[in-house]
Amino acid sequence: MRIAEQFLAHDTSPERPREVVILGSTGSIGTQAVDLVTDNPGRFRVAGLAAGGGRVDLLAAQACQLGVDTVAIADPAKAPALARQLSERGHAAKVLTGAEGVAELAGWPCDVVLNGITGALGLEATLGALRAGRLLALANKESLIIGGPLVRAAAQPGQIVPVDSEHFALAQCYPRARSTGLASLAQGQVNATLDEVRKLVITASGGPFRGRSRAELADVSPEQALNHPTWDMGPVITVNSATLVNKGLEVIEANLLFDVPFDQLEVVVHPQSVIHSMVEYTDGSTLAQASPPSMRIPIAYGINWPHRVSSAAPAVDWTRAHTWTFEPLDAEAFPAVALARDVGAAGGTAPAVYNAANEEAVAAFLGGKLAFTAIVDTVARVVSEHQWVGTADTSLADVYAADEWARTRAREMIARIA
Repeated sequence: MRIAEQFLAHDTSPERPREVVILGSTGSIGTQAVDLVTDNPGRFRVAGLAAGGGRVDLLAAQACQLGVDTVAIADPAKAPALARQLSERGHAAKVLTGAEGVAELAGWPCDVVLNGITGALGLEATLGALRAGRLLALANKESLIIGGPLVRAAAQPGQIVPVDSEHFALAQCYPRARSTGLASLAQGQVNATLDEVRKLVITASGGPFRGRSRAELADVSPEQALNHPTWDMGPVITVNSATLVNKGLEVIEANLLFDVPFDQLEVVVHPQSVIHSMVEYTDGSTLAQASPPSMRIPIAYGINWPHRVSSAAPAVDWTRAHTWTFEPLDAEAFPAVALARDVGAAGGTAPAVYNAANEEAVAAFLGGKLAFTAIVDTVARVVSEHQWVGTADTSLADVYAADEWARTRAREMIARIA
């Protein structure tokens, strides 16, 4: 019996709540997941929470509110403060520390693990959940992107439910994903109907600088880049949305999840962010998934798969007039997507280098040490220098070595610019 079928059989029983582990509980994805849990009493029970350590007060409050027995904190230095706050609130909970503690919690007994950790730190948690046989609601795209061969090897068909709004949308519109309920990580199930599909179309809001030329982007400030017109997200992903690095990462993610070649993955700018992605078929028809911009819908579906959560978020109001527009991507002003295609096609450790260099460049930009346009320029230079390990023999040590090398090289480049 496949993993997904095991959970499907388990989920049909109404006798007990769905047990969920939430990783990254104090971030944007995690706090929305906590809200969904509290909005649906009796449907879910939170078996564990994990966070990086930047918001210890909130993590302690969540643990008390939800009656969680086990909490993990990635920053070991913050563990005493967490333990103290739990004690002051009169709540007894086991505290796991460090990246290994978060990965341990990812394998905790539960029905589903929601990985909402930001960045490369989520890889070990993703692998921990998969190797423990847990259904994984994956919002941490970076772990799939940088650890693609490792994640694909660890995952059973149907074990991952994509929580990114774009990949959630593609799973709704894709023929094989519609029948299984989720992506199958190229284990042969999606390929069975690939001849029906011409392309997968991933939508992008265009971010706060849509329509600007590259020259007009040279002097934008961090405050401007963090002012996203549609989505309310953390600072790193918001800047990634402004550079369209996030969309480049999503192209690589779609290739890994659905095993669709890069030349059949297209990005189109859709400023209203209501159509989250589309599948174009060979007969000329296109299926699109539409909902107002809210992550609550894919989060709810991820933690309650294969069932939907009623009223997870408001639907489109069809009594009002709407205008939805679509524009081609300006690859000259926003070269991150084209670079990501090259990186994804190279495979192996190349995506880890792309991601790590970008995280360092974004941090430098937010710290006032790097120009906006220099973010992707720096990533491109780091990628061009890297001698990556091929897909077939990529190990976890290779991924981490590539990640460390890219961060060091990016910091060296940034220091020279500054």
